[in-house]
Amino acid sequence: MIFWPGLIAIGVLYVTVFAIGVYATRSANDSDGDSLTELMLAGRNLPMWVGLLTMTATWVGGGYINGTAEQTYANGILWGAQAGIGYALSLMLGGLVYARVMRRHGFATLIDPLEARYGHYVAGILMIPAVLAELFWSAAILVALGGTFGAVIGLDLQTSILTSAVVAVGYTVYGGLRAVAWTDVIQLFLILAGLALAIPFTITSAGGLDAVLAAAGEIGFASTGDAITYGDWCIILILGGIPWNVYFQRVLSSPSPNAAARTSMIAGLLCAVMAIPPLLLGLAGRAMDWSVIDTQGIDVAAELDATPSLVLPYLLRYAVPEWVSVLGLGAVAAAVMSSVDSSILSASSLVAWNGYRKFLHADATANEMTRAIRALVLILGTAATVIALTASSVSALWYLCGDIVFCVLFPQLTLALFDKKANRMGALTGLAISCFIRLSGGDATLGLTAFISWPVVDGGEFPFRTLAMVLGLTTAVVVARLTQSYDRPKPLDRLGLAS
Repeated sequence: MIFWPGLIAIGVLYVTVFAIGVYATRSANDSDGDSLTELMLAGRNLPMWVGLLTMTATWVGGGYINGTAEQTYANGILWGAQAGIGYALSLMLGGLVYARVMRRHGFATLIDPLEARYGHYVAGILMIPAVLAELFWSAAILVALGGTFGAVIGLDLQTSILTSAVVAVGYTVYGGLRAVAWTDVIQLFLILAGLALAIPFTITSAGGLDAVLAAAGEIGFASTGDAITYGDWCIILILGGIPWNVYFQRVLSSPSPNAAARTSMIAGLLCAVMAIPPLLLGLAGRAMDWSVIDTQGIDVAAELDATPSLVLPYLLRYAVPEWVSVLGLGAVAAAVMSSVDSSILSASSLVAWNGYRKFLHADATANEMTRAIRALVLILGTAATVIALTASSVSALWYLCGDIVFCVLFPQLTLALFDKKANRMGALTGLAISCFIRLSGGDATLGLTAFISWPVVDGGEFPFRTLAMVLGLTTAVVVARLTQSYDRPKPLDRLGLAS
């Protein structure tokens, strides 16, 4: 059964977002609105407050909102707060250590410093996990939105995914990063307003604030193994949240290195604040007695036992007044849009700048590169949509790409930026070690069986991902120093896009 007020509201939201994206591009201060720098990096003159909000909105996406509520509902407040804490610290660390040097060198993408240090062939290899991570992230978020739409307004998964993808890809093709940034500003306010309005109603439905806070349970770990697993994933979130082009695209669009650093650190604080609404909603779901709420014949408690990711959609559908439900649904849709558009543009920029330009058309003009990026937005947007429509394990693939980014890209990016002796031999050897250790633990998503039996620590998983990152980094440092005589380090120069 279609929930027509919600469907109409989403239609209005999508039309509005598209119109804002188009208007933001037409009113850009950059006189050459079709230039490559404008498309990829908003002319490197994005106002700081816009950069701050778009950076926050990019991390506070559908996965962040739904995932925080889901983890809080299923495992308690400590696990629910993990993403908020991890991503907030990631943005702060990125601002303190990485943002200034990336912006100072005038790079255009995450892969540029890797290309400068190691050459374009090694950079091309490292570009693959970076692009796949963005692609699967977009697909997973679209699937999450489809589930939300299905639970709240009764719209089928395919229609939800297709509509959202068409709108996000449409204004991204037209306007590039400037359109994405300005629509992110609107979307972030919608997220905050929609979820904030839902909180008092859900708390009341759950029996009041005391009942909700009591649902948080004891803050602690059941075992040493749980603590190790928790700490391991915190490290992955903090360090693995840095080597994403979608993050550095915002850093590199800042007008100066100091502005880039400040934007990233303040965005970290906002990211932590934005975790509070879904945390409270997840706790409300834990405290809720669904048997006293009119759920129109749906056994919500049983549904949530099987699929805890539906806790936020069900709260927005049945635990709040209709008008709040509509606004809350708009908030979730806005969160998804703010991540999908960013990731598709980011992946397209990577492929065009570090792939097409280097391997297929080295003398491509700015106009040709602009056309290539727009074509890739369409191609990769379509690919993400197809994956979302056909794959049943997209979220698992996203987690896989996320920890591969952590294991593979983080050590190589760090050495490229800060180790003047880093060279190609060290990078390739470190990459091989990181991949070997990571794959040794197996992966159910890819059907890979573990070939090393890592010890189980008091019921918790051995942190082989962090071990892979550390050994890869250490190996790269040692091998680079042993091979200096015949593999001289290259300078960290920028690679041709206006600074």
